[in-house]
Amino acid sequence: MNIGIVSRSFTGMTTAEAAETMKLHGFKCTELCFSQADCKYWVYNGTSDISDLTNQRVLKIVETYGSNGIEVVSIGVFTNLVEPDEDTRRKNLDYFVRHMEYANYCGVKFVVTECGFRKDSRGILADRYESDFSRMLDSVKYLAEKADRYDVFVAIEPCVLDVIPSAKRMKDFISQCGSGRVKVLLDPANLIANSSEEDMFKYLKDNIAYFHGKDRKVNDAYGRVLGEGDIDWLRFFSLYKQYSEGVPFILEYVNEKNCGEIRQKAMDFYSRA
Repeated sequence: MNIGIVSRSFTGMTTAEAAETMKLHGFKCTELCFSQADCKYWVYNGTSDISDLTNQRVLKIVETYGSNGIEVVSIGVFTNLVEPDEDTRRKNLDYFVRHMEYANYCGVKFVVTECGFRKDSRGILADRYESDFSRMLDSVKYLAEKADRYDVFVAIEPCVLDVIPSAKRMKDFISQCGSGRVKVLLDPANLIANSSEEDMFKYLKDNIAYFHGKDRKVNDAYGRVLGEGDIDWLRFFSLYKQYSEGVPFILEYVNEKNCGEIRQKAMDFYSRA
C-alpha cells in the first residue's frame, strides 16, 4: 500500500526532521502543509501572509522530502471557499491560486482544501444551505479554470459537518463543476455518518485524488486515530484493493509517538482485507 502521513503531524520539527521521521517509520508520501518550524505559514480555514514564500523555497522543501524517498502528493491549503464576505473570499481564492503556482513549479499534482466554514457556526443550516452551496460551486468552478492554466487538480475534502456532507453529494458537486480538474480527497471518517464504505467507492471511485486515513464514531463531531472509530477497515480496504489500489492513503491525527503503531495497524487491516 502507498501509505503516507500528513506533514502537520510533525509541526514542531523542521522540514528535514519531518522528512527523516517519515522515512524512519516507512512512509512513502505526504500531504504538505507549510506547518514546519522552518516554514510556518499554514492557517486552517483562512489565509496567511505568504508574500516571502517563493517558488524556489517550496521546491527546496519538496526536494527535501524527495531525497528521503517521500513523494509530495499534494499541497494542503484548507481555506474557506464559502466565506460570505466577497472581499475575503476573493482573498482566499487568490491564496489558493498562489498554492497552485507552487504546485506547478514543483511538479505536485494536487492542491487541496475543505469546503470551509464560518468560525462562529460550522454546519448545515437551512436558511443558508443553498447560498453556501452556490458559493462553494462558484469558488471551485473558478479554481478549476485556474487549475487548467497551472496543470494541477483541485481536490475537495467533503465532510458530514459541511455543505458537501456525503459521497453522493460530492459526486453531484463534481458533476456540476463540469471539469475534470476537480477531484475528491476521500476521508472515510468524514463521511461515515452519512455514507457506507460501499457508497464512498460506488459514487467516488473514478474521482479520487487520494485518501486521508483516520477514524470516527458515527455520532462524534471530531475524528480519531485509525482503528478507534466505526469504520469497517477490512471492508474499506477490500474495496480499496478492488477500485483504487496504489492511490495514496495518508494518515491524519497521528504524531511522532504513535505514527509507527498506527501505520502498522493500517497495514495489518490492508493485509487481511
